Amino acid sequence: MSGAETPLQPRRTGLSRRQKRRISRGAQYVVFAAAVIAFAVAADWGRLKNQFFQWDLVKQMFPDVITLALKNTVLYTTFGFVVGLVLGIVIALMRLSSVGPYRWAAGVYIEVFRGLPALLIFIFVGVAVPLAFPGTEIPGGTYGKVAIALGLVGAAYMAETFRAGIQAVPRGQMEAARSLGFSHARAMVSIIVPQAFRIILPPLTNELVTLFKDSSLVLFLGVTLEERELSKYGRDLASTTANSTPILVAGLCYLLVTIPLGFVVRRLEAKSGEAAK
Repeated sequence: MSGAETPLQPRRTGLSRRQKRRISRGAQYVVFAAAVIAFAVAADWGRLKNQFFQWDLVKQMFPDVITLALKNTVLYTTFGFVVGLVLGIVIALMRLSSVGPYRWAAGVYIEVFRGLPALLIFIFVGVAVPLAFPGTEIPGGTYGKVAIALGLVGAAYMAETFRAGIQAVPRGQMEAARSLGFSHARAMVSIIVPQAFRIILPPLTNELVTLFKDSSLVLFLGVTLEERELSKYGRDLASTTANSTPILVAGLCYLLVTIPLGFVVRRLEAKSGEAAK
C-alpha cells in the first residue's frame, strides 16, 4: 500500500453524559415515589384522622382563630418589625460611623442579640426589666413587651442587613451628593438609605417571616385569653379537647401568611437579579 495508513479511531462505548444524567434522574424519581408509597401504606390514616382532622373542632375554632389569634399574631409581628426596623437602621449607621465607641457598641449589640436565643430575650423583657425598674410599666402592656422583645432580636439581624445594603450603594452616590452641598447626614438619609432599601427588601421580608414565627414566644410573657396568638390558642384548645386538630389549624394559619410572604421574597429576588444584569 502506498502512503501512510490512517490509524483506526477507537469506537466509543458506554453511555453519554446526558444518558447517565437521565438515568440518574429517573432513579431518583423512582426512589422518591417508592418512599411516598411506603409512607402512604405504612401510616395509620384512621388514627391520624381521629387525632388531627376532627371537622367539628375545626368549625368550633372559627371565626376566633382568625379574628383573635391570627389578628394578634399579625399585630405582634408588625409592632416588633417596626421597632426592629428603626433600631436596626440606627445600629447600622453606628456600625458604619467613624466614631469608635459607636462602632464598638453596635458591634457588641449585634453579637450579643444574634447569639442569644429569642426565648431568653422574651424572658429578659418580661422578668428582668420589671425587676430592674420596679414600678415602671412598659407602654402597651403585652403588645409593648412583645414589640420590644421582637424588636431587640430583629434589630440585630436587620442592622447587618442594612449595613450590607448601605455598603452596596456605589460610593459615587455619596460623593455626588456632597458635591451638591448635602451634609453627610442629609446625604445618608435622602440618597443612600433609600437606595439601600431597594437592595435589601428581599432579606428584610425574610426577617419579617422569621419574626412572624418568633411571635409564638409571647406565651412566656403570660397572656390573657384575648391576647393569645396562634400557637398559644392552638395549644390551649388542644389541651382542652385532648386532640391535636387545633394545632394543625394553627399551623395552617401560619402558612396562610408565610407562604405568600415567601412568594413575595422570591419575586423581589428575581427583580433584583434582573436589575443587576
